Amino acid sequence: MTIEVTRFLGRTGVPITPLTLGTMNFGRWQSEAESLRIIDAALDAGITSIDTADVYAQGVSEEIVAKAIRTRRDRLFLATKFHGQIGDDPRQSGNSRRWITQAVEDSLRRLGTDHLDLYQAHRPDENTSLLETLQTLNSLIHQGKIRYYGTSVFPAHLQVEAHWLAEKYGLIAPHTEQLPYSLLVRGAEREVFPVVQKYGVGVLSYGPLAAGWLSGRYRVGGEQPESARAKLIPGRFDVTAERNQRKLAAADALAHLAEDNGLTLVELSIAFALNHPAISSVIIGPRTQEHLEAYLKAATVDLPDTVLDRIDEIVDPGTHFLERDTGRDTPSLQPAALRRSR
Repeated sequence: MTIEVTRFLGRTGVPITPLTLGTMNFGRWQSEAESLRIIDAALDAGITSIDTADVYAQGVSEEIVAKAIRTRRDRLFLATKFHGQIGDDPRQSGNSRRWITQAVEDSLRRLGTDHLDLYQAHRPDENTSLLETLQTLNSLIHQGKIRYYGTSVFPAHLQVEAHWLAEKYGLIAPHTEQLPYSLLVRGAEREVFPVVQKYGVGVLSYGPLAAGWLSGRYRVGGEQPESARAKLIPGRFDVTAERNQRKLAAADALAHLAEDNGLTLVELSIAFALNHPAISSVIIGPRTQEHLEAYLKAATVDLPDTVLDRIDEIVDPGTHFLERDTGRDTPSLQPAALRRSR
């Protein structure tokens, strides 16, 4: 099965496929050989955009991508990110001018290219002026090292601040936002989506299967599914934990809804994410050819209003089950901000 370019990346006018290949697993949970096979298969199927990050396997993911795209670079929309710590030195992280100017050179070298189509701040940096970050990224555009820049998991108020700063100081405003969005993680609908739509920001959503909760294996009465993520952060996946009971019930109800409509839960999940008008492309992370084929098929599914209405009954619009599912640790919700010092 193949996929076609049917969308545009926000206000950029750049044509993009509904699915973007994500590479977080490459070099970490997938071997180089497996990763190269998946990249080749995805590109052969028509996917035109690849998303990676310098922190993925500490640069190994970018190096694997470089090997796979060497002869196809000009036909691809290549995105990577900065912010996460590289190595043991905390100075090799963040959104400062000092680190961004070094990090971009490192990513260009690892990816074997002279420019990045999209460079993204992987997370907000409360220790760095947002203006400094925007000015540095604007400079990289003028130098020709990046074509566009974006943010990842930036809350609505930072989106507004970024566009206000850009207007005030005559800068190019962010072009994209990357965030988690799925049937079980719908918080972005409340504030972020209205803001990014107002400013013409393209959204690259990730986690359409909610880190495996929507794979079809999480069912009421079923056994605890095993996965690398579940072992790494068990609290988010323990089906016996009280905090996860409502999520498990919702995942089970969504699985029944998919079955009742002749779909797999994967198809329902991908189609749901693609249905929102704020979404430019959904990032997928297939580990096998079978996974890739399932995602490609899902991208062709149209959901009727009756199904979308039933989804809203199962999971209220604009909500999520765990704060950590939003992809960030919100500073104002941390214990130090909530409790008085004694």
